[in-house]
Amino acid sequence: MKIAILADPLDNQRAGVHVFTRELITALIQLGYADRLLLVRERIDPQLLVEQLAVPNIHLPIGFASLRLFFIIPYLLRQRKEVVAVFEPAHFGPFNLPKRMKRITMIHDLTPILFPQYHRWHSQILQRLFLRSILKNTDWVLTNSRHTQTDVARVFPFTQQKVSHVYLGRHVAFKPTPHAARIAELGINTPYFLNVGTVEPRKNLLTLLTAFELFCLKNSTNNQQLILVGEVGWKAEAVVQALENHPFKSRIQRLGYVDFADLPILYTHSQALIYPSEYEGFGLPIIEALACGTPVIAAQNSSLAEIGEGAAIFFPTHDAEDLSKKMAQVIGQPPSKELLTQHAAQFSWTACARGFMALVEGITGE
Repeated sequence: MKIAILADPLDNQRAGVHVFTRELITALIQLGYADRLLLVRERIDPQLLVEQLAVPNIHLPIGFASLRLFFIIPYLLRQRKEVVAVFEPAHFGPFNLPKRMKRITMIHDLTPILFPQYHRWHSQILQRLFLRSILKNTDWVLTNSRHTQTDVARVFPFTQQKVSHVYLGRHVAFKPTPHAARIAELGINTPYFLNVGTVEPRKNLLTLLTAFELFCLKNSTNNQQLILVGEVGWKAEAVVQALENHPFKSRIQRLGYVDFADLPILYTHSQALIYPSEYEGFGLPIIEALACGTPVIAAQNSSLAEIGEGAAIFFPTHDAEDLSKKMAQVIGQPPSKELLTQHAAQFSWTACARGFMALVEGITGE
């Protein structure tokens, strides 16, 4: 019996859902479940030793993407009698499947519903049109944190008896990784604070930029930089303008997208990861940084308070003054690296994969 995973995020994005899909599949393979998986995706990866069904997505302005999602993929899955469950890791489906196939839908967060102003109009409309129906028709809703599980059950009360969570993990590459030469190659030559994430309004970078200005003004003998890692997303104009006009812009460096191998090095050498986001379903960078022994200063909201509890330093979400004080605090009194790495060790992709399989086996009876 097989579990079909709608694995398009492997092929069409590089953000958090891509990481989740990739790491879950990798962990399932490592646990010996490769023969029970069927990956449905845009193209086959010959390096991935698991059965894959390629359904190319032709990018034409004729609605082919919808045809593929609503009809072609369901039709192909219906032909596979051995498929007992279908998992959608990107919270948009699965659609039009026979009752014999159990449907599992992953919800990473409800930001299109709770913070529609931070999303593109078509994303808002799609979620409002389809999400309630998707959750009604799915057999189980899987979330990535207790906070997201609570949000789903609150906004969609009919899910209360069919929603649970399994924590995400951190890649084994995230560990203390001293490599000063690589830091210099990236053009960083002074102590620095780090931010990792897409440049978009929900990430609350305007508060970070104000806090960095206050920090620079009050700590004039320090020469810390602020390093921003991540691609520019939607509705980022205000942040880009604030960066251009920042009085200490010579000490702010945008690296954009960086190679995966550079992330542990950047975390390890930073004085702190600053993660001021207004809302997160999980917040992978928190765990990644802690695993590298790096202090984390995070906004005290949503799942950030849950995932970082006992290890991260928190500030009120929009309080730039308090954030600037916490930045000075972490330099003067950094927390124990052992405490940070021990906290991060609680979160593993192996545990995530085991929790996922326990759920699948529970609802399919296999």
